[in-house]
Amino acid sequence: MWMYLGLLSALFLGLHNLCKKHAVQGNEVFPVLLGTSGAGLLLLLPVFIISRVSPENMQHINLYIAEIPWETHFYIFIKSAIMASSWVLAYQALKHLPITIVTPIRSAGPFFTFIGAILLYQEQPNFWQWIGFFLIIFSVLLYSKVGKKEGIHFKRNKWIFAIIGATFLGASSGLYDKFLIQYQALPPQTLQFWFCWYVVLLLLIILTITWFPYKEKRTAFIWKWSIPAVGILLQTADYFYFRALQDPEALIMLLSAIKRSQILIAVVIGGLVFKEKNKRKKLIPLIGILLGVGLILYA
Repeated sequence: MWMYLGLLSALFLGLHNLCKKHAVQGNEVFPVLLGTSGAGLLLLLPVFIISRVSPENMQHINLYIAEIPWETHFYIFIKSAIMASSWVLAYQALKHLPITIVTPIRSAGPFFTFIGAILLYQEQPNFWQWIGFFLIIFSVLLYSKVGKKEGIHFKRNKWIFAIIGATFLGASSGLYDKFLIQYQALPPQTLQFWFCWYVVLLLLIILTITWFPYKEKRTAFIWKWSIPAVGILLQTADYFYFRALQDPEALIMLLSAIKRSQILIAVVIGGLVFKEKNKRKKLIPLIGILLGVGLILYA
């Protein structure tokens, strides 16, 4: 069951990436981030309020946001800081790079998760999982050659390093999720609400320093329908992801790889919507990544 929940998460993540690309195009990145995170928080706020007013009803439908100790709040704050940093880097990169380059690099996240799962949780891959793992990494390297045809030199472009950093931080957060869900026994909706809460607080601090004081930056911001859509789609994807991770048999290395199937939506549909170049050449490494994910699932 957890694999199917992972695929549902991948579906909403793919749609989330398309909306995210639309939201940041020609726009100020930090207020877009605040808008998406704020939309996610507003989506969960009624669940939090009803959990306090009528906890029995929310427990009955498995959406109760539990009260947690301060120590657990600290653990969630760490996750929020990791993901806020990852999003800042990823949104900046997405603003300056084609989605058909950004998404495949993000798909290398299973590399870091794979290693972390072995070292931290003693998850043991078999032969076919290793083959699938290296196939994903090799396919991502092929994308770098396609990227050069669009004037994107991977060794000299700072946005490439930004998206690599975002990928590493995102993978670290994924490993941390297993600790929070399985070892701290945090219900998904509880983690989601307080995670959104702390991310919004962190972004407000960042914007107070870098955006609110500057009129030219405030006037450059454009409100788009895709901004709240990003937050809503992300929370939906996270809900299915955390539900999958609740299963004691769920392996974070496989779940991370399953989520990479979102690339199909981002590259195929995103390439058509945003009219990006070299779509056919990008299909070759795309197939490689999908085969790698398929091998991991098969194994």
